Amino acid sequence: MRTSVVGTGLAALAALALIAGCANDSMPGMQHNAPSTPSTGAQGDHNQADVSFAEQMIPHHQGAIAMAAMVATHTTNPQIRDLATRIQNAQQPEITQMTAWLSRWDGAAATPTSPMPEANHGPMGPMPSGSGMPGMGSMGSVPGMMTPEEMGQLQQANGADFDRMWLQMMIKHHQGAIDMAKTELAQGSNAEAKELAQKIIDAQQAEITQMRSLSRSS
Repeated sequence: MRTSVVGTGLAALAALALIAGCANDSMPGMQHNAPSTPSTGAQGDHNQADVSFAEQMIPHHQGAIAMAAMVATHTTNPQIRDLATRIQNAQQPEITQMTAWLSRWDGAAATPTSPMPEANHGPMGPMPSGSGMPGMGSMGSVPGMMTPEEMGQLQQANGADFDRMWLQMMIKHHQGAIDMAKTELAQGSNAEAKELAQKIIDAQQAEITQMRSLSRSS
């Protein structure tokens, strides 16, 4: 009788083990919860608007630095020379910062950008007038970017003529950066990118005010 009870107990334990094994096999989510949880790294911290902002602002900043680099050999105006130095010192670190973002985001799935509520502009939302996406036309279509012809004309100018042309072009260039930064604030999701966008707006709007004052006095 004792042998029968022991045998029955062992059989019951074996049956329970078999049932548990089948349950785990048929419910993989119960067994692999941890690996299936999305990470909180680069995949979820940006969207396509953030990527576009960095991809466009890098060459835009490079254009401003190229214009600023001309100043030392084309004018003796101390205010313009000082402004050009400040532009170079501010924008080169920002290029480094945005390049690091793109490297970090490379291969990470960007969240699609939501349409702006006031109009239906497709998944990317409205872009500033005259803007262009990398790979969809020349970078000259990015807001405020100078054409090769304009850069050539600036390169040929000197003294007061250079000052006038440089100020006009840099004001236009800065306004383009502000337009792109405003788009990032409206459509982006990355906190660092939006912080930089606001910084660009504040700094370049102040520089536009200064350049307009210099234009009137020149």
